[in-house]
Amino acid sequence: MQAGLEHELSSNISAIPISSGEQAHWYAVRTRPRHEKKVAADLQEKGVVTYLPLLTQVHRWSDRRKMIQVPLFPCYAFVHSIFDLRLRLALYGAQGALGFVGPNNQGVSIPDVQIESIRTLMAAKVALMPYPLLKIGQKVRIRGGALDGVEGILATKGDRRLVVSIESVHASFSISLEGYDVEPV
Repeated sequence: MQAGLEHELSSNISAIPISSGEQAHWYAVRTRPRHEKKVAADLQEKGVVTYLPLLTQVHRWSDRRKMIQVPLFPCYAFVHSIFDLRLRLALYGAQGALGFVGPNNQGVSIPDVQIESIRTLMAAKVALMPYPLLKIGQKVRIRGGALDGVEGILATKGDRRLVVSIESVHASFSISLEGYDVEPV
């Protein structure tokens, strides 16, 4: 009975009208561990715009080494849509999806500038490394070069680093600012 209901919900998603008066926003989606790619693919199939930033890493086993792609934010994917019934049905019909990030699974919109900063950094193939979430510090913007306009928090422990955070998923990453000019925001 449950499988039939799930199939019925997912097949009728396109029949639900989209309200044209609202604007689409970015939302974070929680996933089961190692299901990020599956959730993103399922949502993409249902017509939802998704974004899953992936890092290429070398993983070693006893008999081989292999380059694999892992999510920049484990257990999270991002969707760009109007927060409506159509999006909720698409999400809950996706295998491995746990819900939206926010109080009571209501979803908290993520500012476009945060997602665009991640896209710019991923496209520039800048070396990224995980960094603890910072809430205090000076917010800055990179001026000039391939990363022009990327915003984040300036961290001054040791070398100069820019920390880019997605607060709704409580995750951050950092890049070296060596060779880049920054300005306060």
